[in-house]
Amino acid sequence: MTTLALVGHGSHLNANSSAPVHAHAAALRRSGRFEDVLTGFWKEEPSLSRMLDGCTSADVVVVPVFISNGYFTKTVIPREMRLDGALTQRDGQQIRYTGPIGADASLAGVIIERALEAGARPEDAIAVLGHGTRRESESEKNVCAMAERVRASGRFAEAGAVFLDQEPGMLDMLEIFRAGTVVVVPLFVADGWHAGQTIPADLSLEGAETRKGGRIVRYTRAVGTHPSLTAVIEQLAGSAAE
Repeated sequence: MTTLALVGHGSHLNANSSAPVHAHAAALRRSGRFEDVLTGFWKEEPSLSRMLDGCTSADVVVVPVFISNGYFTKTVIPREMRLDGALTQRDGQQIRYTGPIGADASLAGVIIERALEAGARPEDAIAVLGHGTRRESESEKNVCAMAERVRASGRFAEAGAVFLDQEPGMLDMLEIFRAGTVVVVPLFVADGWHAGQTIPADLSLEGAETRKGGRIVRYTRAVGTHPSLTAVIEQLAGSAAE
């Protein structure tokens, strides 16, 4: 059987950062599909560099629980885990490295589920909120691609991407969308520092629903915390192991 290794960022500042990784790992252990399910982090223990210590499985699949390809998935994880790319052969062990969970096309379905749980209706707008960065274009492209998949589903009147750290900015979303209700779905792994604290504060949100100038803004939990993301991880791991 295959050992599954889930890799997260983690945080010294917010315990919620690693909570979804642990939750998905626990669910995958219960499934019984894998020989073992390990977790490792950049900013928490167990560290990336040591997470495979003691692992004797002949076949290992490493899945990055990150929203997009970028510095961490391209540089940090391979460096710390001594990976040679998509396939590493080392000491009789085969280690496969998948793309990040956030770049999997099926994640658009999880975004839609989050919006519907928040009461989104066909006449509403869905704002897919990403972090964004001026240093890595793939982050922006991934968020925009997910927003386009939500729009193409035809489930809502409008759907588009807004960002914390680049344009179009989240503070302008009531000008970007015309619908009376805008449902904001944070495309983040966890309800951590940004999704759980800074974004609600910057948007002056009063909870799950806020009224602004006769319009309604609804704010969901982070996409990465949704239980159905476990199936996305399992599918990624299964495809890599085939």
